[in-house]
Amino acid sequence: MVKKNRIRGLMVGITIGFAFWGRVQAVPKTLEAISPRNPYRVSAFTEPAGPYREIVYTEGEERAKEEGKDKKDEEKVSLHSLSAVLMDGDTGRILYEKDGQVFRSMASTTKIMTCILALENGTPRDICTVSETAAAQPKVRLGARKDTQFYLEDLLYSLMLESHNDSAVAIAEQIGGSVEGFSAMMNQKAKEIGCENTCFLTPNGLDKTYTAPGGEEYIHGTTAEDLAAIMRYCIKDSPKREEFLEITRTASHTFTDVEKKGTFSCVNHNALLSMMEGLLSGKTGFTDKAGYSYVAALEDDGRTYIIALLGCGWPPHKTYKWADARALFGYGKERYHYRDVYQEPKLQEIPVENGIEEGNGASVKPVSRLGEKDRHLRLLLAEDEKVERQAELPKLLEAPVKEGELIGHIRYILDGKTIRSYPLFADRSVERRDWEYCFWQVWDKFFGR
Repeated sequence: MVKKNRIRGLMVGITIGFAFWGRVQAVPKTLEAISPRNPYRVSAFTEPAGPYREIVYTEGEERAKEEGKDKKDEEKVSLHSLSAVLMDGDTGRILYEKDGQVFRSMASTTKIMTCILALENGTPRDICTVSETAAAQPKVRLGARKDTQFYLEDLLYSLMLESHNDSAVAIAEQIGGSVEGFSAMMNQKAKEIGCENTCFLTPNGLDKTYTAPGGEEYIHGTTAEDLAAIMRYCIKDSPKREEFLEITRTASHTFTDVEKKGTFSCVNHNALLSMMEGLLSGKTGFTDKAGYSYVAALEDDGRTYIIALLGCGWPPHKTYKWADARALFGYGKERYHYRDVYQEPKLQEIPVENGIEEGNGASVKPVSRLGEKDRHLRLLLAEDEKVERQAELPKLLEAPVKEGELIGHIRYILDGKTIRSYPLFADRSVERRDWEYCFWQVWDKFFGR
């Protein structure tokens, strides 16, 4: 009788077990579209896939709104320039702008691109021959005659210190084969840097308009934002940044042509090199169309600032650019300071559907697994700026979940842009409650193992 009852109980248990298994199988795989095992589906930079992901919390921006500072009232900077930008040199973030995306003529600030391309694609002892085209360039010029030869290094000092237009063409023809070939290289480099509103037609910045066979019109020019980005590349990202800085910070340079028939001297016309402590580099420019322009970089107390000024007055207001540069650099130094905004996230455990329960149930806790050196995020911020910290995680996961699986992200957001994102992983494994598990649970209940 006992044996019969045990067999009957076993059959009932198996029936219940398979019925339970059927219930488990009937639950749809609601998170399949964002499986935690597929890191390309759980991204901090995409919209949530359906109702199964959510923003678990948002910190920073909400506090700013409560304090009434979500739209900070920046103090205005009085500038002569038609367009101006102050950029954080370390991140490329725009700290202040006045019509920073308006396309304008850029005059000889063009030459920072000419210089960095020549450094990256040539060698100091390359020989440049002054062509008829180069010798015919208007002032300001070195004044070398046709067929005179110079070393590239010396012409780069002529280019950046005295802003000689003939030197720019001689350099372009040596590096690019022609002015047109070099202009194509300039535009390609601008594209690589991320400049979307820049057009280079000359290596020296003289105003030029080109009409293509299809009727499209191209004008030599840029925006203050793009010009600042090019300077940032020159001093931060280029493999020839040290050489660029050495040339542009030199006070004077004397050289001869290759045959030593003539001697030439150059004096740096970037007046702020001797007037402002910490100035790293700079380039002035002027044409009748562009007016005065200036691009420069400055380092102060571990902070790097870049400014770009376009349309900064016309004669006789040659000193307007120095006043604007001082105003923008001063604004940056006074208003922006480094703060470490990293915070350890406090995240709730996430239920695991159809998982084998242990302890308080089937769930996992999101963990970052960042090393100590990564638990810092130093940003150049104004006192009233807030950084939004956003956790993106599923409402629930579906078993099985393995320890270390990607399940979400933390994002740090400033001015609506993600400035840093790092992944969140499951802290433990949760196995799936399948038919085999149910069978042995029933078996153990009635017979033991």
